Amino acid sequence: MPRPEKIRLGEILVQQKLVSQEQLDFSLGEQKRSGRRLGRVLIENGFVSEEQISDALAKQLDIPHINLKYYNVSAEIIRLLPETQARRFRAIILERRGDRLLVGMADPSDLFAYDEISRLVRKDIELAVVNEGLLLQTIDRLYRRTEEISGLARELEQDLGDVNVDFGTLGITTGQEDAPVVKLLQSVFDDATQVRASDIHIEPQENKLQIRFRIDGVLHLQTEADSKIASALALRLKLISGLDISEKRMPQDGRFAIKVRQQQIDVRISTMPNQYGESVVMRLLNQSGGTLSLERLGMPPAMLEKFRRILHRPNGLVLVTGPTGSGKTTTLYAALAELNSMESKLITVEDPVEYRLPGINQVQVNEKIDLSFARVLRSALRQDPDVILVGEMRDQETAQIGMRAAMTGHLVLSTLHTNDALSTPSRLLDMGVPKYMVATSLQVVLAQRLVRVICESCTEAYRPLPHEREWLRLELADQVDRHEFKHGRGCSSCNGTGYFGRLGVYEMLDMNLPLVDAIGHHDPAHFLKVARQQLEGQTLRSSAVALAAQGKTTVAEAMKISNQFED
Repeated sequence: MPRPEKIRLGEILVQQKLVSQEQLDFSLGEQKRSGRRLGRVLIENGFVSEEQISDALAKQLDIPHINLKYYNVSAEIIRLLPETQARRFRAIILERRGDRLLVGMADPSDLFAYDEISRLVRKDIELAVVNEGLLLQTIDRLYRRTEEISGLARELEQDLGDVNVDFGTLGITTGQEDAPVVKLLQSVFDDATQVRASDIHIEPQENKLQIRFRIDGVLHLQTEADSKIASALALRLKLISGLDISEKRMPQDGRFAIKVRQQQIDVRISTMPNQYGESVVMRLLNQSGGTLSLERLGMPPAMLEKFRRILHRPNGLVLVTGPTGSGKTTTLYAALAELNSMESKLITVEDPVEYRLPGINQVQVNEKIDLSFARVLRSALRQDPDVILVGEMRDQETAQIGMRAAMTGHLVLSTLHTNDALSTPSRLLDMGVPKYMVATSLQVVLAQRLVRVICESCTEAYRPLPHEREWLRLELADQVDRHEFKHGRGCSSCNGTGYFGRLGVYEMLDMNLPLVDAIGHHDPAHFLKVARQQLEGQTLRSSAVALAAQGKTTVAEAMKISNQFED
């Protein structure tokens, strides 16, 4: 391929009638004042999209335009170009083509970048145009810090030598940001953010230290290191989060905030002693991403409309149920965002406060000073609230106070740990809540789970296995063959898992008059019978099957979250 010629982006866009001369002149003036690239100025002013710029460059230079969203880039081959240079030149190596390399560039007319990349890789290169936004996402995802983290772990091990680290010696280096332990933790947080990890697990074993990330609900090994550095990492994290660094025998909980890759991250930390030291688990809460809206949760349209109507009732109890990690808090925050307005006062009682929401009064429960859910809830009722969120109904006292609030003109949102919507009213009765309270205050029960979504970049048709077909027939009967099921074969976008992101699966029990009457019936089985009739065709299992039939998740993933106890 001949060396590209220098071209003027603005002239190309005007020639191809993508922008007017007036828009170009205005953007050139903005570029001169701000020093930003012309393409970025045009995009930010809404004159043209990144996709249109890439198409225009590809057409002008007669080279291919590659969509990185659907291109399986090898994590091995991209490292032929160092990450620093890849970011500097906005370029990525896509594949080998004989004795040449195919390189994707956001600006293939950059002659200096072309020459430097050729020199660095020591091969002739062919060019393709790629979208700059997708290019940067791909660089973030594929230039993993695994080798860097392993190297820093070894450096920390050598730095510690044979000395047993204690809180005194570590405290001396607290302010040294170049210390190996600080650089190691920074790299771990950077990598976790790159791969969308929700949790970091630091686990000392007998002969090694294991660091794992939870991504889309599944744990993945990041690196292994010498167990000698485990105590140094645990102590440093305790210092950051203000925990008692001298206490190693008791579990502790805390939190701290850090800035990673221009994102504000709140970190919830839990330490627990195990046989070989202290296990540390950190939940990463990205405060830069904004609160989810109800539309983005994945509820079916009819269910979403009904749920919205119930949320705007002036009083009553709304319960979201499911096991730990099923997305209950996310749903409640989305509901709060829906209800948050200048005309309403919203108070939350949480343990802990996960996301900070503007305009809402959030209270952190603290059992150490006897600031329990029940105590805060009583005080909250004297603050003249319209909506109250109770993080979890853990005991009879909290449940009864919450329900009395729901009966006296307040909308109360809360969570409960139950397997499905059907068993929730019975669970409240088992906690000692009177039947009349459940019948008069409970408005709706929303049960939910999370399923992993098939990666768009590597999705392909899938023929269900015999046992999967039998399971599908429970919902689809003879319609199984009319649906095209899919799975992800695994690619660079999803780190070979075949999944990217998660989606909610829901069932909703609307406490209508027949169900309210059934709660007061002397036979508990009567309520279950009436509730099953309402939920027929709208259970967690049927919702999961629907997502699999739509090609959004796999049959195997849908089977994981189905209720095994359903008839």
